[in-house]
Order: sequence, then C-alpha cells, then structure tokens
Amino acid sequence: MRRVAPLLALAALGACSKAPPPPKPVETAVPEEFRKQQQPAAPAAPGVSIGTPMKDRVATIGLLNKRNNISQDLTMRPGETRRVGDVIVALKACERTAPWEMPQETGAFVQVFVQQARQGSGFAKVFSGWLFKKSPSLNVVEHPIYDVWIKDCTMRFPGEEAGAPSDKPAAKPAPRPAVPAPSPSPSATNDATA
Repeated sequence: MRRVAPLLALAALGACSKAPPPPKPVETAVPEEFRKQQQPAAPAAPGVSIGTPMKDRVATIGLLNKRNNISQDLTMRPGETRRVGDVIVALKACERTAPWEMPQETGAFVQVFVQQARQGSGFAKVFSGWLFKKSPSLNVVEHPIYDVWIKDCTMRFPGEEAGAPSDKPAAKPAPRPAVPAPSPSPSATNDATA
C-alpha cells in the first residue's frame, strides 16, 4: 500500500499538467451600425503632410483579452473597423515622427467599443483617443477585460531608404574622409634662384 500511494500522487500530478490548449481568437462580422461609420481616411490637402498618404498607411494594433490571456495583432488601415468577439476596434489614423525629428514616436487614433452584458443593449464606446507606442501611460484603454495598444505604423518619408524599419530613422550616410589641404607649390622665384 505504501508503494501505491506515491505512484497515485505522481499520476495525479501528471494529469494536472495536461491542460487543454487555450482557445484561438475568432474575428466576427462588424455590426451594420459600425460598417456605415467605416469610411476611408480623408485625403490630406496638397502640401499639408509629407510621407505616405493616410489611406496607404498600415497600423498594427495589439489586442489582449484579459479573461483568457489571448492576444493578437490586428493589421488595419485608417478608416477600417475590426471585431473580435465582444470588442470592436476602429482605426481612424496612424502616425510616426519623421526620421529627422526627435524623440521618435509612433501613435494611432483608435476607438474601442465593447458589447454590453445585457442582450440587445448594443456596443458602448470605452475608449476614443491617441495611443502612443513609447509612452503608453499618456492615454490608456481602461477596461477590465480588454487592452488595446499600438505596435507599429508603417509609412515612409521622402529620403528614407526603402528597407529602413518604420519606427527608426533611416541610416545616415557614412562621413566622408577628410582630405588634407594641398601643400603650397614652390613659386617660380624659388626655381630661378636654385
């Protein structure tokens, strides 16, 4: 009997470690009321902004469900709305600072809607504002179940290298080596006297 008890304890511990895999997030259809609001980003006036036009930018938004600890990245364009379960994320704009500006920052204007617990009560707006990658404490999505944050905004500025990462400035060209000043040439009078 003494030998059986430790074996039963080990078997019980082994069974505890075989938890089922966590569920995967599933995107669902955006309600009609939000599809009507979904519009492509308005084009900027000529000469007002530089870099990639707003409609051609792509943002990566992080979404975390704190209940089941499932996070996923939403790749969206400004004006796009996505729904995952009971949360809707609407991206209105994304920006990053130009490579020649300091400090470097990436941000996005996001709206977050969460379905209410009561049937038929619809979605409530829980956040509307700018989120910043390097300064997440400036504006926080305060919700007990969902967390949303900006990860990246893909856009280019004039003069940037094509392969440069979107949140870092383009590499600066190597400095040119210093050229020594030419030595004074002998004058004609020195040649005649020699």
